[in-house]
Amino acid sequence: MVHRITFAAGMAVGYVLGARAGRERYEQIRKGARELAQSPAVRNAAEAAGLGGREAVVRVAAVVTERLPEPLAARLRRGRGDGASADEWGTSNT
Repeated sequence: MVHRITFAAGMAVGYVLGARAGRERYEQIRKGARELAQSPAVRNAAEAAGLGGREAVVRVAAVVTERLPEPLAARLRRGRGDGASADEWGTSNT
């Protein structure tokens, strides 16, 4: 409960300080965030994280499928296209 009160107080302070900073400062922060998000380094890092996550999901799905009873495992394999691999997920080419 103490954490919730602290969080709410922090949100209130942030709101008041943000409101005092005004629209101009908000636009500066927004522009900086947009430039950061569009930088090649950030986009490459996001793409690498996405691919790593997809590969992890495929590996975990394979392990889980091996440990399930055969009728259920067969149904799951059919549902995902008979053994989807990480390469079949595609990328966004960004």
